[in-house]
Amino acid sequence: MIRLPLPRERIAERVELTRSERHYLLDVLRLREGDELEVFDGAGGRHRAWLEGDSSLRLGPRSADAPSHAPIALAQALAKGEKMELVIEKATELGVAEILPFASERSVVRLEGRRAEERVERWRRIAASAARQCGRADLPAVQPVGTLESVLASAAHRGARRLFLWEKEHERRLSSALAGFDGPVVLIVGPEGGFSDAEAELARARGAETVSLGARVLRTETVALAALAVAQFLRGELA
Repeated sequence: MIRLPLPRERIAERVELTRSERHYLLDVLRLREGDELEVFDGAGGRHRAWLEGDSSLRLGPRSADAPSHAPIALAQALAKGEKMELVIEKATELGVAEILPFASERSVVRLEGRRAEERVERWRRIAASAARQCGRADLPAVQPVGTLESVLASAAHRGARRLFLWEKEHERRLSSALAGFDGPVVLIVGPEGGFSDAEAELARARGAETVSLGARVLRTETVALAALAVAQFLRGELA
């Protein structure tokens, strides 16, 4: 089924298509009047829709996905372009509810001001495209670039459990930390060079738990996706 994301404020019985949407549906996918597709609103809602003429859609009633488990968020330290985009795409496919990019002490990439805003907009488009492809009706919230301190504070304010993925943690595994826990979680993943000792101490001081994925030292993009897969498996969302 062809799928198209539309923000909730545009949902109506009849929707006028934007120029880019017309190009995608008519020129790329070669749809014609009367062809059916699915519209999703990014908040869990789906609509059957039919192309009317070459400029609008007629939408059917809204149906909603059943509520899932408590949300899993991913706080990802800034990584080089392709790695960050891969993480956002695959994290969306794995069902992450929120992505919090942040600058870490050892982040090679530095994003500020307009450049940071443009990058976040690109990441949101990547997330929307991944959601369209994998059948999600909701979109993960991709937040503005923050700091480790802001990520820790935001998660604490919302009552989420904060799990800090650190290769120097040799006693506690992610799987044991998550076993039997079904509440909101934020998985905090470092950059290419890993977290510094000072960052780990800051995380602990703010109430986060340091955990490990095992004996191997993994790339940042592998850590993020493996951690999400473990969390979703333990909650019955995968396999």
